[in-house]
Amino acid sequence: MTVRKRIRESYLKVFLHVLMLVGAVIVLLPFYWMIVSSLKDMGEFFSPKPSLFPDKATVANYVKLFRETQFVRWLFNSGMVSVLSLVLGLVICSLAGFGFAVYDFKGKAILFWTVLVSVAIPEIVTIIPVFRLMVFTRMVDTYSSLVLPYSMNVFGIFLMKQYIASTLPKELLEAARIDGCSEFGIYLRIAMPLVRPGLGVLGIYLWLNSWSGYFWPLIMVKSREMMTLPLGLATLYADPWNLQYGMLMAGAFLSTLPIVIIFLTAQRQFIAGLTGGALKA
Repeated sequence: MTVRKRIRESYLKVFLHVLMLVGAVIVLLPFYWMIVSSLKDMGEFFSPKPSLFPDKATVANYVKLFRETQFVRWLFNSGMVSVLSLVLGLVICSLAGFGFAVYDFKGKAILFWTVLVSVAIPEIVTIIPVFRLMVFTRMVDTYSSLVLPYSMNVFGIFLMKQYIASTLPKELLEAARIDGCSEFGIYLRIAMPLVRPGLGVLGIYLWLNSWSGYFWPLIMVKSREMMTLPLGLATLYADPWNLQYGMLMAGAFLSTLPIVIIFLTAQRQFIAGLTGGALKA
């Protein structure tokens, strides 16, 4: 390797590191600003010289958030909806994906492509039919109306179908059947342990999708007791002449914190799940 080539590679590495540093600052600055703003008193928000640090850090905004709002109830509702959507979605998507990946039946290709094409249908088109269905079944303003739509996930079905097809050899299926294993036993004891990385990716996706959902709960929820975190925080904007910026930032930080923790603790599993199974058609 010549000296000129080494110098060129060194400059390239420096440039890439600077580029990544700039990107990290752009991504982290809003999050930092949210944390700092949650520790400011109301007067600092109207200061002509905004600062990156609070003049006098205070947790008064967090205290007001818990005392003057139903934040604990919103947090409980979001957690309940997210956990139920996660569990039910994993069961539904893995079962559907297992069926598409393992079995051959008449109309399989047409049915699978019909499921995929449904992704192209805008959500706004299906809102009214699904809402009328919820009204007919008397599920409006219940956990069921919030959980079921998030659990029926087309991306999850596609992901599990492709993941199972790429990691579960047919020879293993035949050997299990010869040994007398039932079809559900093959699904539960053989297929699911092999696709755990894929289940991890799907679980994170389902949890985030339901945790941060705003539009669908806005339609389904009528009472304040059933509000999720995004809906509850939106009510703090109700009075434009008396916006509590500190409380808003405190609520936004607390609602974002679980997402950050999950990604920091499960990023290896998330990447492994995305790259571990070769997606083949």
